[in-house]
Amino acid sequence: MTRAKSFAAITGTGSYLPERILTNCDLEAMVDTSDEWILSRTGIAERRIVGPEEATSDLAAEAGRRALADARIAPADLDLIIVGTSSPDMIFPSTACITQRLLRAECPAYDVMAACTGFVFALQAATAAIESGRARTVLVIGADALTRHVDFTDRATCVLFGDGAGAVVLQAAEEPGVLGIVLGSDGTGGEHLSIPAGGSRKPAASLCLESGEHFLKMNGNEVFKFAVRAIPKVTRQALAASELSVEDLDWLIPHQANQRILDTVEERLGIDHSRVFSNLRSTGNTSAASIPIALDELNAAGRLSAGANIALVGFGAGLTWGAAIIRWTTPPRLEGN
Repeated sequence: MTRAKSFAAITGTGSYLPERILTNCDLEAMVDTSDEWILSRTGIAERRIVGPEEATSDLAAEAGRRALADARIAPADLDLIIVGTSSPDMIFPSTACITQRLLRAECPAYDVMAACTGFVFALQAATAAIESGRARTVLVIGADALTRHVDFTDRATCVLFGDGAGAVVLQAAEEPGVLGIVLGSDGTGGEHLSIPAGGSRKPAASLCLESGEHFLKMNGNEVFKFAVRAIPKVTRQALAASELSVEDLDWLIPHQANQRILDTVEERLGIDHSRVFSNLRSTGNTSAASIPIALDELNAAGRLSAGANIALVGFGAGLTWGAAIIRWTTPPRLEGN
């Protein structure tokens, strides 16, 4: 007997932002910058920062709880948890395993490390598990606390990043919700965005701490050039794989890195501004969390209608990039529900 093909569809979303808000005015007292300078160059006005006792797994678990509640799924019903993150609680155990414990789930759990593209990579793995019949219900989380790795004396990076987590419940369905995913990597560009120390090549040591190599390093110009090339290209590739065009998109949800990047991508794709979602002003760059946080924000506001075509597009360190084309299959969630 031939087993019927399983499709993957999003049935719930959730997100969590830490309580502490760090504004541009706060940063003015910490580094040589200004609210006007930050806002004009990045589009960011404020960002959320993890509290002293919080770690990435705490953010991930809360976003996961909210996604499970939205999908009306119990932790015991999960077959798999995948967490995309580049700021794990520790080298091991994985942040996904710690999140599983916090959720009191009993399924396998593992991390995906693709920096800011981590959520899209994790979504690909979850979709493959469902389409192959090896799982029916998967919790996919993007979570990062990158401010733990930011040098707050470096204005080129400290103004950009915030903390948070977003999650989706992905379930087997009769109709496809995930239409197509295209991923890419180019290790030759890894030097442009990295945290040099703290791994096996440069273990944590006093010399590394003194030189600041445990902090995030970024070549902003190269990352910008890479992003505005990669996002339009991979979006079109994923749309083609889904037998759709840019004109068929109801929403483009790009990684929330910099408003100038978003504006350039919008122009190069020829997509109307009203169909490109940005919450960058209030969240900053939350790395792997930015796409699922944005998706949950749209869902929570009741702005996603059944049948809507959505492109989730990320890029980040590695260098990595990826796009997922989603057909929304769940009823709109009214704000406050």
